[in-house]
Amino acid sequence: MTATTHVSTGRPPATRHQLIEIEPGGPLPPLPKTAWLDIDLDALVSNVRLLQGLLPPDVRVEPVIKADAYGHGAVAVARALVAEGIRGFSVATFDEALELRQAGIEVPVVILFPIPAELAPDALRHCLSITLGDQLLLGRTLATLTAAPDIRRGGRLDIHLEVETGLGRGGVQPDEVAEASAAIAANPRARLVGLWSHLQAPDDAHVTSNQDSRFVLASELAEIAGVSLPARHLSASGGLLAANAGTYDVVRIGIAGYGIVPDGLTVAGQSRLAAAGLRPVMSLRARPVRVAWLEAGSGVSYGPTFTTSRRSRIATLPLGYADGFPRSLSNKAQVLVRGTRAPQVGTVAMDAIMVDVTDVPGPEVTIDDEFTLIGEQGGGRITALEVAQWGNTISYEVIAAMSGRLPRVYYAAAEVVGMRAVACDASRGLGGPGDRSIEASEERPGPLGCE
Repeated sequence: MTATTHVSTGRPPATRHQLIEIEPGGPLPPLPKTAWLDIDLDALVSNVRLLQGLLPPDVRVEPVIKADAYGHGAVAVARALVAEGIRGFSVATFDEALELRQAGIEVPVVILFPIPAELAPDALRHCLSITLGDQLLLGRTLATLTAAPDIRRGGRLDIHLEVETGLGRGGVQPDEVAEASAAIAANPRARLVGLWSHLQAPDDAHVTSNQDSRFVLASELAEIAGVSLPARHLSASGGLLAANAGTYDVVRIGIAGYGIVPDGLTVAGQSRLAAAGLRPVMSLRARPVRVAWLEAGSGVSYGPTFTTSRRSRIATLPLGYADGFPRSLSNKAQVLVRGTRAPQVGTVAMDAIMVDVTDVPGPEVTIDDEFTLIGEQGGGRITALEVAQWGNTISYEVIAAMSGRLPRVYYAAAEVVGMRAVACDASRGLGGPGDRSIEASEERPGPLGCE
């Protein structure tokens, strides 16, 4: 085995598949499979504008792009929103934040879930903001920062302090905020930049009001103790649309930014127009790898859990539970082909599902027909919520579960502007000058907020 040497360009090498940018009007390279996600970046931008319009001018939205931007592709989503003027994001984990930095995203990024204390110096090195909500972890994190070498010549790690207001998941108690804030202020390598919490049931006015009151109490106790209050954020998509809590300085918009109203949410009157204008960003599509006639009495897929009762035309689509189309949808889901609904039949496999297209009007369905599993086609529509109801789950899980091996095709102004896959063959026109790989990127100034 021959050792290879990585030539540093000032940034760590990319650890995930690259986003391939395509010149407007240029050809889409061959996809690695005939099942893919269409991502409408214009809808994304439109949604964020609508949600920002619900807020006072001095309150900003901060899109949440955790879980690969809820399955949409974090890097492409971040780039589109930075171009729109968004100046901050939230993620859930350290590596999600690092992916953005490696892709050249330089606006502030908040990691909403606490990271191991050992990674605090790395967060400082990459100008990432972290969350703390446990006194023991706070102490260990500050001690780790103190013991670490001077990473950024006097730079300080931005910390958002989480307050337990009733979700029961994380955060210090309101009466502990002053003590925790003082500990952060006493460390020359840390600074408090945010105070936040998360709503348990944003459409329940009573529960939300109690949480809001605890958040206000925490702020007041901090002020009494002489703490200069940082930016505060409590509401996310549900809190904004239900309008049962204060918006404070920042609102973290998650699923609503991707065009979906939180499941079961009662939208407040002043938010209904904006909610009605939200456009789903993601569509799931496929073309069959086989369409064949099966005689009556033929078993379909494993088990079998479905047997044809008549001579049936069955299409095989190349996606399954490894792609995020769960096994729980077996014999329950429907898909669109030529705008007509057709039933999914048989057990959902790891790599394939089958659809009964016998009754689709017109000429026989072939491998050239496009199927829509989530989205619109020919006047028909299947929503993520409908898929969630078939699978006894929520729309959040449906879109966030879309696997990385499903190619993403990105659109803006009705033109293909990019695609993403697990790996690409440069000999087929991928990885050329339009591929903004980190290894080839030139040096640029550090992220915003770095001292």
